[in-house]
Amino acid sequence: MPNQSVTITARILSNDEATSQSASIPLNEQPTIAKTSAQDEPMPMPNSKAELIGLYQNKPFEINNSVQAKDMEQVAEQRVALYQNQLRRTEIFYTINPSMRPTYMVQALKTQFVEYEHYQMARALDQRGIIDFDKNEMMWQQLHIVDDLIIDIVHHMPAQQPVGWQLTSVSKNHLKLPTIGRLRDDETVADQASLTSYVLGHFGVMSYTYDRAYFIGHVLGYLFCCYYLAHLSIAYGVTPLPESAVANYKYASLETPKLVRLMHSVDVYCKRRIYQLAILCAQLSCYQLDKYIEKMLITEVNEFDKKQQIEHLDALLMNGIMPDMPDTVDLKDFPGAFGDDGTF
Repeated sequence: MPNQSVTITARILSNDEATSQSASIPLNEQPTIAKTSAQDEPMPMPNSKAELIGLYQNKPFEINNSVQAKDMEQVAEQRVALYQNQLRRTEIFYTINPSMRPTYMVQALKTQFVEYEHYQMARALDQRGIIDFDKNEMMWQQLHIVDDLIIDIVHHMPAQQPVGWQLTSVSKNHLKLPTIGRLRDDETVADQASLTSYVLGHFGVMSYTYDRAYFIGHVLGYLFCCYYLAHLSIAYGVTPLPESAVANYKYASLETPKLVRLMHSVDVYCKRRIYQLAILCAQLSCYQLDKYIEKMLITEVNEFDKKQQIEHLDALLMNGIMPDMPDTVDLKDFPGAFGDDGTF
């Protein structure tokens, strides 16, 4: 596929007729998309920074594990509407007057990211100072680097038609993508409620259902996910997204050989920047924080010297000085153990 200019033409379908406008945006040339019954009115152009930020603040969809035809059709419509909103929001971000944008959007959204909430919880749990969170704190304070990397990548990445693929990673939403439809657990994630979904939103549209992630967009989004999961040593698999998987949203479903050819249009500079971006996000991920929390738990379990306690127990047994224990225990002797008044 030949390289094209980064300045591309985005096509959006109005209520009556299709109109097209030129815009310098980081997304690939997107197809014309028909409205679905689940789609809201077209996303309006914000008039202030607060309104622009508001486009990134959404509530998660309710879990819908039904397999009834009517419910599945509704979920399919919700997914297309979600993708259209993601696309329109990114277009607005790159075409709006720069004075309407926060200096660094990622800093403005930081407090709503699940990774940041998880970090705050993990830091509060580390009362023994087991984990060195100084680097994490520094990365959160310098989070604007994410926007700097994205701008650099967008400036250098080649224009491409949108490509669709699906990714599985041990049946978990490790990327914390927005959830829709069926889920294995009750963890719902709203659109733009994670750092990774914010990053991927600059390169395409995405969601997570049941046990796999869906992405439609630039091949750089594919690279980001691969680098991210590989750095965390999470087993994953990637397959092309079948053309019928997302109706009313046109994209290419490429087999591996064609994907390799598509990669040829991405120079090593872009790949290096995407790698840096993926590693930064992986180091701040909930998965990495969970590893830290597991280490805290192990430390609590092993708080004392077990060998010393075994030697002490052996000495007590050998000398026969173990304290006598009654056959039955009167719970009244242990006030507060089962309630404030010693009752249960």
